[in-house]
Amino acid sequence: MNQLQLFLPCAAGVEALLATEVQRITGTQGKAWRAGVQLQGSWRDAMKLNLHSRLAQRVLIELQHCQYRSEQDLYNAAANVAWEIWFTPKQTFKVEITAQHSPLQSLNFAALKVKDAIADRFRHKFNDVRPSVDTHWPDVRVYVHLTTDTVTIYIDTSGEPLFKRGWREDKGDAPLKETLAAAMIAASGWDQLCKDGVPLYDPCCGSGTIAIEAAQIACNIAPGINRKFAFQKYLPFQGHVWEGLLDQAEDAITEPTAPVYGSDVSFRMVDFAERNAERAGVANAVQFRGGDALQRMPPAPTGVMLVNPPYGERIDVAGVAGISGVQSRNQRDERGQNVDDFGQPLRRPEAAEAAQAPRDRSANPGREQAQDAWGDEASDFFPQLAAHWKKNYAGWTAHILTPDLKLPGKMRLKESRRVPMWNGPIECRLFRFDMVAGSARAKQTDQPATPRRDD
Repeated sequence: MNQLQLFLPCAAGVEALLATEVQRITGTQGKAWRAGVQLQGSWRDAMKLNLHSRLAQRVLIELQHCQYRSEQDLYNAAANVAWEIWFTPKQTFKVEITAQHSPLQSLNFAALKVKDAIADRFRHKFNDVRPSVDTHWPDVRVYVHLTTDTVTIYIDTSGEPLFKRGWREDKGDAPLKETLAAAMIAASGWDQLCKDGVPLYDPCCGSGTIAIEAAQIACNIAPGINRKFAFQKYLPFQGHVWEGLLDQAEDAITEPTAPVYGSDVSFRMVDFAERNAERAGVANAVQFRGGDALQRMPPAPTGVMLVNPPYGERIDVAGVAGISGVQSRNQRDERGQNVDDFGQPLRRPEAAEAAQAPRDRSANPGREQAQDAWGDEASDFFPQLAAHWKKNYAGWTAHILTPDLKLPGKMRLKESRRVPMWNGPIECRLFRFDMVAGSARAKQTDQPATPRRDD
């Protein structure tokens, strides 16, 4: 169990950040692919990554990689895996399959062949006793990915996706995944700036995801410390080793190195955020307040703002800038449900899979709908927000996650950086604005700002 091939899928655009995080956690340099990071590691590394990774969607162990031409080849590939060293016939399992340019006619039939191979191997090893299939709450999740001519089989060590930290019970209609909030923090550089006491503020905090993630970073609280993992049910699991990792994580918790603030115009959301912070163990490390983003003054002389601004479902609590709430049912469906168990939209856990992600707006209806959701209802809010920031937030840097590539022009601000990120199926950018009083203003024309190339 010391020479395992690990793969950590992540949201597109987060790969380099995840590779840096993996090296910090394990001391091993991983290889960043599109949609994830691959590395050689141990069983202990797999447990540590589940406990400490804020950016990965799952921690997968590759068990088989070979060529195939037919469903029988898939059966043979799965039958050659020593499943009996991972779990027992008394446990349940589930097989999920994704594909890119596979010549097979039916992925359901392909998944059935893999399921049969696992069951038949147990029958042969345990006198006709086999594990049962559970499609809802399996003990073991098996992921299979097909390319044109290769099959890769993984066993999942995480169970529920890693964005489920175990503390967010109260949430709004369109909550930001914890992993994406952590990616915004890492991309902004605040995970390092907080060591110098630089404050962080989210003026549209909703149920508090960004602020709570930041507060846990400031307190060095492991993101997985409050939850269970699939590996705890596997045969290689040793309770005393896991308890040792948990003890180390507990001992590493500190007082917050930097203040964290959040506010929202909806007092109901502020109440949710406070309850979530209590469960996350950071009630004393983050301050939540009610208030309109267009009116709240900065909580500190300088700092970093991170904002997942209101659009779609959340635009009705954006403030008092004359915004009439836009409720897009289709938007909620695309953002919240059309994703696989990797937490990504029909996305496979390997490099070439993410290359299929559409790069232009015409090929990406999710982003187009998201941009349309802003529409005229948001036309007043963002220019007023920019004016408020320029007047009162000089010395701050603001980072805004948005699907609208024209947002800098609408806000009449010049971005100093833009980082591509995907919020589920929606292609977004994380824009950075350096706020200087009376400057940083684009030309006052009806034309949008000249697009910049992505970093």
